Amino acid sequence: MITLTRTGAQENVALVTLNRPNALNALCRQLMQELSETLLKIEYDESYRVIVLTGNEKAFAAGADIKEMAKLEFKDVFQNDFFTNWDTLSHITKPVIAAVNGFALGGGTELALMCDIVYAGENAVFGQPEISIGTIPGLGGTQRWPRFTNKSIAMELCLAGDKISAQDAKEVGLVSKIFTVQQLIPEAVLLADRIAKNSPLIVKTVKARLCRGSSINAAYETSLSQGLQTEKHLFQSTFATNDRLEGMTAFAEKRAPKWTNQ
Repeated sequence: MITLTRTGAQENVALVTLNRPNALNALCRQLMQELSETLLKIEYDESYRVIVLTGNEKAFAAGADIKEMAKLEFKDVFQNDFFTNWDTLSHITKPVIAAVNGFALGGGTELALMCDIVYAGENAVFGQPEISIGTIPGLGGTQRWPRFTNKSIAMELCLAGDKISAQDAKEVGLVSKIFTVQQLIPEAVLLADRIAKNSPLIVKTVKARLCRGSSINAAYETSLSQGLQTEKHLFQSTFATNDRLEGMTAFAEKRAPKWTNQ
């Protein structure tokens, strides 16, 4: 259900593909367990620098598997924690780019919200339709939407179950760029290559967990003053690294830096 492929100019980009096409990549327990295991494998393999997460041309992920959930009762989802390991993506320290074609609904949208950057194909559709089946988002939809956009948009999506296009998603701040369906993955890999050229240590610092968030995540997870303190602390910490010295020295000497990840 999960395909892992090495790609990129230096083959240090992990292309992770949700591969359950007959169900529009609906998120079932088996798929999410495999995704969690794959992400952790990449996390601890230093040869990978950046992750691109995608599906197929029809669907990134059309939401959680309703057939699997329909028969569950409260005790099943509460005592057994139905979403165990489903949020592994939000704890990965390497940059994650979502390349979204087709449907990204419910849990599919929430997976995209967990990523650091979202690129969309022109046919992408996002939304939180959980209310139409008598439940609510459970993987962060009610929490991340108002942080990415605003309360009004979050309420509209979660209360009405509306869907929005790739262009609308870009306008409200979820999507960074839009490409044709065919261009999407190559463009996401090109971005991953640009990120992978930088010091892995400093890239990780941007995402480093501190005060319940990363340097960028802290901007919407904390107050402004707390976020500024987080940024200042992380900035100062780069001066304890060899890569910071190498980067500045290489700039002054007008040459490409040679990162050592130290």
